[in-house]
Amino acid sequence: MTQTKRSVTSVTPPPGAVLGTRALNRATLARQLLLRRSPLSAEAAVRHLVGLQAQNVKPPYYALAARLDGFTPEALSRPMADRAVVRIVTLRSTIHTHTADDCLTLRPLVQPARDREIAVFRKGLTGVDLDRLATLARELVESEPRTMKQLREALLLQWPDADPQALSVAARCKLPLVQITPRGLWGRSGQVTLTTAEHWLGRPAEPAPAPDDTVLRYLAAFGPASVKDMQTWSGLTRLRPAFERLRPRLVTFRDEAGVELFDLPDAPRPDPDTPAPPRFLPEFDNLLLSHADRTRVVPAEHKGRSWQGNIAYCTLLVDGFLAGLWRLEKDALVVEPFGTLTKAQREEVTTEGERMLRVMHPDTSYDIRFGTVRG
Repeated sequence: MTQTKRSVTSVTPPPGAVLGTRALNRATLARQLLLRRSPLSAEAAVRHLVGLQAQNVKPPYYALAARLDGFTPEALSRPMADRAVVRIVTLRSTIHTHTADDCLTLRPLVQPARDREIAVFRKGLTGVDLDRLATLARELVESEPRTMKQLREALLLQWPDADPQALSVAARCKLPLVQITPRGLWGRSGQVTLTTAEHWLGRPAEPAPAPDDTVLRYLAAFGPASVKDMQTWSGLTRLRPAFERLRPRLVTFRDEAGVELFDLPDAPRPDPDTPAPPRFLPEFDNLLLSHADRTRVVPAEHKGRSWQGNIAYCTLLVDGFLAGLWRLEKDALVVEPFGTLTKAQREEVTTEGERMLRVMHPDTSYDIRFGTVRG
C-alpha cells in the first residue's frame, strides 16, 4: 500500500481554550517528529528531543528510525563513536542518550534528584564521606575506565562495612558517569564501562543552569504540558517558579480535567483530525513516559499493557495512540494489536513495518505476522 504525504495543518486555539485528548495527541506527535518524518540529522534530533531513553542499547536507534527521514543506524552510531553523543544517567534516574552539550548541562540540572536518590540508600552509607567517595571514584574511573563491579570493589576497600549497592548508587549519583564506547554502538557489543563525562568529552561540565531554558525545550518537544508533566519527565520538583517566570512568554490552555497547560506561542498545534500514520516505537520510548497524564498517547483501557513485571515491550502507535506491541523473532516481525484493526489499518501497519525493517535490518529477511507478543 502506497502512503501519500499529507500536510500538517496547524490550528490556533485561543489562549485559555480547552484542548481535548486528540488535540494534545496531535500536538505532541508533531513535536516528537511522529506525524511526519523529519530531515534532521540524528544528532540534531537527539538535541531537539532533549535526549532519548536508553536503558538498552537498541531503543534510541528504533526511536530515531520512527522519526527521521533517511535515517540509518550508522547515523547515530557515528556521532556516538565520535563522542558527540553519549549515554549517561540523567532524567528520571535512567540512562539517556544525549548530545555532548546536553550531557554537560542537563546532568548538573538534575543533580538535586540524584541527591534525593542517594538519601534513599543512606542506611547503607553509614560512616561514608560522600565527598571523599566522589573524589576517590573520580580518580579511579579517570585513571582507567571501569565497570561498576570494579568501581564498587575498589570503594569497598575504603568502606568495607558499607552496603555495596549503596556505594554504587552514590558513585553514580555524585558523578556524571558516561558509558564509553563500544557500548551503545550499533552492531557492536561491550559491557558497561564508565568514566566521567568531563574526562570522556575533554571539557568541564557547565554550572547547573536555571531550569528556564530547559522548560522551553521541554515544551518544544512535549508540549502543551503542565508543571507536573515536566516534573514527571525530568524527575525534578518545585518547577512552578520557572513556569511563572516564563508565563509572559508562553500561552496557556486547559485540558479536559481543567489542568493548566503551558506552551510556546508558535509551536505546532495541528488540527485534531490530522492523520497520524502507524509508528513502531521501542520499549521505554520517551513519548509514553514524559507526562504525568499519559492519556494523550495511552488510552485508559491500555494503561499498563506495554509492560509485564520487569519486562517492557516495544510499542505500536495506530492513529497516534498506543494500540499494540511488537517484537522481532528470528524470522518474523510479530505484531500484537490490542484490538481489531481495519483492513486499511492492517495494510498501513504492514507497510510501516516493512519500512522499519528495511531501515534497521536491510540484510535480514523477516516475515510480518499478526500474533502474540506477550508470553
